Amino acid sequence: MKRSLRAIAAAGLLAAGSLVAVALGGNASADTQICEQFGSTVIGNRYVVQNNRWGTTAQQCINVTSTGFSITRQDGSSPTNGAPVSYPSIFAGCHYTNCSPGTNMPIQVKSISSAPSSISYDYVSGAIYDAAYDIWLDPTPKKDGVNQMEIMIWFNRQGSIQPIGSPVGNTTLAGRSWEVWRGSNGQNNVISYLAPSPIQSMSFDVMEFINDTRNRGAITNDWYLTSIQAGFEPWQGGTGLAVNSFSQSVNTGGSTTPPTTTPPTSTPPSSPPPTTTPPPSGTACTVKYTPTSVWNNGFTADVVITNKGSGTINGWNLTYNLPSGQQVTNAWNATVTQSGSAISAKNVSFNGTLSPGASTSFGYQATLSGAYTSPTSFSLNGVTCTRI
Repeated sequence: MKRSLRAIAAAGLLAAGSLVAVALGGNASADTQICEQFGSTVIGNRYVVQNNRWGTTAQQCINVTSTGFSITRQDGSSPTNGAPVSYPSIFAGCHYTNCSPGTNMPIQVKSISSAPSSISYDYVSGAIYDAAYDIWLDPTPKKDGVNQMEIMIWFNRQGSIQPIGSPVGNTTLAGRSWEVWRGSNGQNNVISYLAPSPIQSMSFDVMEFINDTRNRGAITNDWYLTSIQAGFEPWQGGTGLAVNSFSQSVNTGGSTTPPTTTPPTSTPPSSPPPTTTPPPSGTACTVKYTPTSVWNNGFTADVVITNKGSGTINGWNLTYNLPSGQQVTNAWNATVTQSGSAISAKNVSFNGTLSPGASTSFGYQATLSGAYTSPTSFSLNGVTCTRI
């Protein structure tokens, strides 16, 4: 379900009338009640537990234990076609400048050898919610604000709610089957892994989900893992929901899997550079167009552009026509616009320069009516490219 930013908390917020107000960054040595809107505390000198009631003015309280938390009051209510009311959760890493003690996040994906994790939930009936495990990544070592990429693992879903975007296929990770959804909430891209039935506890390596996301072209190995969070998104009700235990480590040592796309060097802006430099005389280009997933009413595609000429390209615009019945809905690593069947894909800030022999890639999700076919001809800044 499309939703707003999860948290807009800042240190020093105090809620008048709270049952107990816990200062951000406090350390809970015994059961602690938090009713402050964005109140948080530290447990085990390792993890942060946050109330994070971002989507409602109604009261919410959590009881924090030495190993997790439970929701003891949740008065908010939101329609199921809108955003949830909150995301009470426990996390390791950095979230809106609030960093867990001793964390080595943000850390580049290529530096991580494994990220073992375990979670145990308690569920309730009669409420509408998801049990969500969030993995946040960004092109930069960002400790504040929203990140560019959110991976959600849906361990449980109750009620008529669904992940952001549309289903793009199925996969097997951590020895289990998952339905994969992909989309954007307007602030960041989201890939969700939806369990077909509730999972109450699980031990796994978070890197399996990060690597799958990378292989779909959504991130590269040069991106940074900033935080890993586990909790609940309630729409209606939720008292009694609990994270009984949570553990998370991020081990360094590096990954042997090469990145699938050219790594970014800075956070992309909301719009591409206004102009492009025509390819120098004698340049050529190739395009590799790959449908990464196709289903009955949609698909995702990955596009790799390579400068095969002798001169540097500064700013690019790839143009081509999509076959009938295909409509782009969201894109990543390029600004993609569509007029009828005509596509214009322009670089963003971090991938606009292509030296001789260099490649870059972008991708998108699209709706589909009828049988799938791929486009056949491409032009880069007005120069015809060879499709490979």
